[in-house]
Amino acid sequence: MTRDPARAGAALVAIGVVAALLTGATAAPPTGGAAAPASTTAVRTTDDPVREAEYWLDAYGVRSAWATSKGAGVRIAIIDTGIGRGPVEFDGAVVGGTDVSGTGSADGRTPVGAVDANHGSWVASLAAGRGTGPDAGMIGVAPEAELLSISVGFGTAAKVPFTSQIADAMRWAVDHGAKVINLSLTTNTPDWDPSWDSAFLYAYDHDVVVIAAAGNRGSGTNRVGAPATIPGVLTVAGVDRQGKASVEASTQGITIGVSAPSESLIGVSADGKLVQWNGTSGAAPIVAGIAALVRSAHPEMDANSVINQIIRTAKPATGATAVPDPLYGYGLVDAATAVNASIPAVATNPMGSLRDWIRLYRRAEVQPAPEPTVGPVTVAPLPNADSVTRPGSALTPSTETLLYGSLPLFGVTLTAILVALGVTAAVRRVRSARAPRGPSP
Repeated sequence: MTRDPARAGAALVAIGVVAALLTGATAAPPTGGAAAPASTTAVRTTDDPVREAEYWLDAYGVRSAWATSKGAGVRIAIIDTGIGRGPVEFDGAVVGGTDVSGTGSADGRTPVGAVDANHGSWVASLAAGRGTGPDAGMIGVAPEAELLSISVGFGTAAKVPFTSQIADAMRWAVDHGAKVINLSLTTNTPDWDPSWDSAFLYAYDHDVVVIAAAGNRGSGTNRVGAPATIPGVLTVAGVDRQGKASVEASTQGITIGVSAPSESLIGVSADGKLVQWNGTSGAAPIVAGIAALVRSAHPEMDANSVINQIIRTAKPATGATAVPDPLYGYGLVDAATAVNASIPAVATNPMGSLRDWIRLYRRAEVQPAPEPTVGPVTVAPLPNADSVTRPGSALTPSTETLLYGSLPLFGVTLTAILVALGVTAAVRRVRSARAPRGPSP
């Protein structure tokens, strides 16, 4: 079921089904949702196998990038269902948070939602999990970055309309120092509420990199939906372990920027248990972590150049037919090259300009207002109006009708009568003269 995000209280449609976790819970379809995983299965909880299962650390250059940067000094905002308090992997990582749903806790650390509650923790662990030891446990792409936990609710899990939640969350993240914002959620529609215009512009104007998941085709999302369609957002598609576009855990669209792993991902649940899951909800925080690595290594680089650095250093995808490609964008993300390559700075966001889009499609007023180019025009005074004559009855004769109508008609008629009488009299005389006379007596 897809809901219109422009309606009050609208929720996002879940992308996938959250299946059994380590507790053995029965799978159930969500009532609304984040870009939830297509599936989750239990994984071993011993330390070394967990790190080994994080195949993206080596295959996508993350470990190599750590030689230069681990994301220190960069704050990543996770706008999701909330990051759990319990897991040791988040100790020292979460430095602030809030709830915008009206149902969570003030610090954003109480997971919101009966079905999607663990989603925010899974996303956060991929971005900046700390692990359980120096070489053990789930570790994120930017393990020295800081996290902001902003809890949102979907459907009945929120007292606040979803569109308002996202707008409030974006502004709160910016005001509390976020330099990267991760949105692992979708509306399943390309359009977005006008209230998001100013919220996303607020982030761009404050030099924030905004990253969004493309969505998962396997659960009904056949095209990229907002916020991944908003100009300026770095949209992330998903690939399988062989680097091919994921059939179930990705989608397509012209706004896709790069691709990252979206299958066989590891995530830390709010209660500390580990799961294996699929979805672009996981691909997005991997790229968010890479953005944090780049920003930490190059603090002088603005958000536009960070995005450009990531897309220009992406590896070409084998199945791509164009650059950018509707399935892969500019290619498969490469953390090491993104951190270490020398790419010229850019003045504009390579993913588009939201301000230009607003001006074109929202018919926004140009600010400041244009100055007039012509002075005031002097208009000559108008002539005096004709005097007003009170209208009379159409049956009442006027001077004109008497002179040019009634009198001439009377004269003609009288003449005709006189002529007729004269003719009649003459005729009678003629007849009288011709009549025979009888004999004289």
